[in-house]
Amino acid sequence: MARHTMLEKNRMDSVALAVRITAIAAVVILWEMAARNNLRIAFYTSFPSEIVLDLIDFAASGELFRHVSITLSEAYLGLFYGSLIGISLGILCGQFLTFGRIFAPIVSALQGIPQLTLAPLYILWFGIGLQSKVILSALMVFFNVFISTYGGIRNIDQKLIEAATLLGGNRRQILWHIVIPASMPWILSGIRIGTSICMVGAIIGEYIGSSGGLGWMVSYASSFFQIKRAMACIAVLLIIGLLVNSILERVERYLLRWRAETNLRMRMSRTEVNNL
Repeated sequence: MARHTMLEKNRMDSVALAVRITAIAAVVILWEMAARNNLRIAFYTSFPSEIVLDLIDFAASGELFRHVSITLSEAYLGLFYGSLIGISLGILCGQFLTFGRIFAPIVSALQGIPQLTLAPLYILWFGIGLQSKVILSALMVFFNVFISTYGGIRNIDQKLIEAATLLGGNRRQILWHIVIPASMPWILSGIRIGTSICMVGAIIGEYIGSSGGLGWMVSYASSFFQIKRAMACIAVLLIIGLLVNSILERVERYLLRWRAETNLRMRMSRTEVNNL
């Protein structure tokens, strides 16, 4: 039964991938045709073919990899530190009720302050280098990961804790074997959101003040009406997002391999009917 279920899932994944590629190809073809027939569209969005050629030139010059490395360093250092602090503080607030009652409302209040409005201050305080962008990205990630972790821990079935306690588990064992695995879907959900938020923080920081990075390049190219270069940078960001999401899906599938997938479909598959 498990083998048939896996085969059916692989088939559905293949169909979904084929439909996704077809839809993207159709959009690109329609965009190319519309831009070729309308100079106004071409001025504001350029052509997909021109963007690809510019992307090749950008990569051949070596500048693409320099700007990509700057942005990725800013974004994913922020993701690492923001996730680490968010998970740690979320676990502390979830496990120690007094600590949670004190600090959780403070974190929630601070989350109400839009971090993007503070970005100029971070540039002023920490300069236009790597540090200010990492701090901005880390703070934006931290709030999402903390809220997800704290919410996940507080929604764990209390019966699991009671059962582990009756079996003789101490606080550390319960935390490691019950609390963290049970709240892992929530934690991964916060990190998944953080992977997008950290990139936003890095790009916004580069817009405000920077000497390199994809955000800086988009701002620079747009100011000189180099639309194809700006769109090429956006395409690179899109590709990076797709790759990171693909990696996260694999990591999530591995870490949550114990969890059965659910959906709203009530109809049973033919394989499931035959195995009844």
